[in-house]
Amino acid sequence: MRKKYHFHLIFPNIFGFKGGIQVYSIFLLKALQDLYPEANYDVFLKYDKHNLKQERNLQFLDVTKFHYFGHLPRLFQTLLLAIKIIILGIWQRPTIVISTHVNYATACYVLKLITGIPYWVVAHGLEVWEIDNKVTKLALKKADRIISVSNYTRQRLLAETDIDSQKIVVLPNTFDAKQFQIKPKPTDLLKRYNLKDNQPVILTVTRLGRMAKYKGYDQIIHALVKVRSQIPDVRFILVGKGDDLPRIKALVNSLNLEDSITIAGFVPDEELRAHYNLCDVFAMPSKGEGFGIVYLEALACGKPVLAGNQDGSVDPLAQGKLGCLVDPDNIEEIADKLIQILQGNYSNSVVYQPEYLRQKTLEAYQFSQFRTRLANLFGLVENKVGVTVQKAEGRRQKTEDTHT
Repeated sequence: MRKKYHFHLIFPNIFGFKGGIQVYSIFLLKALQDLYPEANYDVFLKYDKHNLKQERNLQFLDVTKFHYFGHLPRLFQTLLLAIKIIILGIWQRPTIVISTHVNYATACYVLKLITGIPYWVVAHGLEVWEIDNKVTKLALKKADRIISVSNYTRQRLLAETDIDSQKIVVLPNTFDAKQFQIKPKPTDLLKRYNLKDNQPVILTVTRLGRMAKYKGYDQIIHALVKVRSQIPDVRFILVGKGDDLPRIKALVNSLNLEDSITIAGFVPDEELRAHYNLCDVFAMPSKGEGFGIVYLEALACGKPVLAGNQDGSVDPLAQGKLGCLVDPDNIEEIADKLIQILQGNYSNSVVYQPEYLRQKTLEAYQFSQFRTRLANLFGLVENKVGVTVQKAEGRRQKTEDTHT
């Protein structure tokens, strides 16, 4: 009989702000609950508040216990979060603790020193590439397993740290394939943005924060000067919100691109697919991406994708086989590739095969693949209806011993 697990999961938040780490955390919890429906779950949410749960309307098992810290003053959030993780861990003795942000690894490490409870840490991108805090570095190194969201992040960790390579495994991002499908350009958005049916559209969906300029939207704005000289009616639609908006608008005005750029602001989840369907190319030449879920969403909608070649973006684009990879600092190259894609003469003809792009993306990154990979990390295999069984008696005993 399989041992009943008790998971302690530490997330930044899942009911409020939606970013890459938040989306990963949601899918991780959903996959675990598919694999271990009989387990107990305690989920620690640093920035969420009780009332946000109803707004997102996410469905989890009834036994899931959420611990919220978003109502506390920022000064006390980190301290009280760490204290509760340690005290509740000592009291409940969970099977394993999993943190989806490296900043919470220190509390996990302290808990392990006291109780021996193993912990895993998810490594995304910048937050683990450039760790200055020595204690956080130590806590990451002492983790029983580091789950990297991309091969690129794994290679960065191996190159820049002395962490045992056997500890670092890849569990790539996933997405809701049902929400992102190939559809014609939506007439309501054509009207909203005053576009013609055949007007070429470039789309970026990203956070627009002063600390997020690495996403590459500045480079697209600058590249648009040349793109517009070749394709006069091109329109760049920039979707997102953040504190960098005033500077972005000033840049657009300084380049006299007001007629070619639409800053759409925040777009709710239910309208995202329509925006992907509206575009002719999705472009985000980032140089600090751990993976980039937006690339999966665009590819699942059958769209050509342009991304940077110096970060985790190379993974969803299959090292360029499914899209266009560029030097994210080379505005001239970005402009030239956008022109080629929009004019239909880009060298990789795969970008003009929407069904193929979607098929390959689903084969590699749909949720069932994510869940199966996670099952393998716990020594489980899934049958065709999603039920899990232990691989072998010897493997099972070894797995349970590890988490005891």
